[in-house]
Amino acid sequence: MSSEALARLSDERVDHRFRGLPPDADGLTVGELAAQRRNLFTGGFTTPVLALSAEHLEHNLRLMAAYTQRHGLAFAPHGKTSMAPQLFARQIEHGAWGITLAVPHQVRVARAFGVRRVFLANELVDAAALRWLAAELADPAFRFVCYADSVRGVELMDAALAEAGAPRPVDVVVELAAGEGARTGVRTEAECARVADAVAAARTLRLAGVAGYEGEVPRATPERVRAWLDRLVALAVEFDKAGRFAGLDEIVVSAGGSAWFDAVADAFAALPELSAPVLKLLRSGAYVSHDDGHYRRLTPFTRMPGEGALEPAFRLWAQVVSRPTAEQAFVNAGKRDAAHDLDLPVARVVRRGGTERPAAGIEVTGLSDQHAWLRTSPEADLEVGDWVGLGLSHPCTSFDKWQLIPVAEADGTVVDYVRTFF
Repeated sequence: MSSEALARLSDERVDHRFRGLPPDADGLTVGELAAQRRNLFTGGFTTPVLALSAEHLEHNLRLMAAYTQRHGLAFAPHGKTSMAPQLFARQIEHGAWGITLAVPHQVRVARAFGVRRVFLANELVDAAALRWLAAELADPAFRFVCYADSVRGVELMDAALAEAGAPRPVDVVVELAAGEGARTGVRTEAECARVADAVAAARTLRLAGVAGYEGEVPRATPERVRAWLDRLVALAVEFDKAGRFAGLDEIVVSAGGSAWFDAVADAFAALPELSAPVLKLLRSGAYVSHDDGHYRRLTPFTRMPGEGALEPAFRLWAQVVSRPTAEQAFVNAGKRDAAHDLDLPVARVVRRGGTERPAAGIEVTGLSDQHAWLRTSPEADLEVGDWVGLGLSHPCTSFDKWQLIPVAEADGTVVDYVRTFF
């Protein structure tokens, strides 16, 4: 990645655009503010404020790097989870092959910061985006792979790239749908072959492999997920036997969200030898911050004793602004601040006077635009002015609400700020 582009993030001025940051820091650069190593709780930060745990973030990066290496997997974590180039850089420093993205804007962000390998987990049919991609392909160090899931899509890609004078073919992988009623992807193996034939006939495309997303398997169970992964592996084998990968130096076989990457590792380990080396590409992304809800329940590490455990790295700090009854309280963080599309936030800790304790007897029962509704039992010791640390579910919709996120050590010392680009 581009160290110069990353360094420029430190030159951005802090002002009213960035929620939760100290008002008296206005005018400082991000780098100057980070150098002050202010404390999240005593350094002038205002509530609500979202923070990332420095220790948990590093732990998660190391854990997944070790896991993928141990299981012989290349790793292209899904960057749409964070859209934070600083985290892209740290993932690549920890051995990631590249970054997975979903839409053209995200690829442009990645390229602006020098990401050299991008897996686009989508079919790209936007003519303007394809013209931009054609220009990017002039960089010989840039590797780009995207889905194809229809003959029509292949035709649109080929026409736009040819018109733009693409200097070399775009690598595409045929996307196998995760089943009837799933999201995108080709529904049958016979149709996969037709899409592959269309790619072979295209002037500007090259068939590079097969891919899909097991997280879309309807009514997912270990057995259903493994059955679909076996279909994906079998599709790669059949394409290879038919000579569809002739001339490739490397065959791409890719899957992997954050809920079933253990099943992906097992299925990919069973891949037989093909006519070229196989890039077994895992794309899990939510691990980088993990969470206190959806992914915490589904993390494959709960099924793999001895492999380690991810740690929730997000904490949203809000302040009690109303305590109308003994059974109810309100903090000043709501839908505008907290992810809520999968699970409500979870009250984890309470801070008062520099002392932190578990949030016993406190439950988040709902969110308004700028308030969280708390139900409190008799054991809850909660007063107006207390800070409540909330655990969040679904990293994807946590990162996208905050443009500049403090990274804090366990004692509250803020050591960095992560810039997001949604």
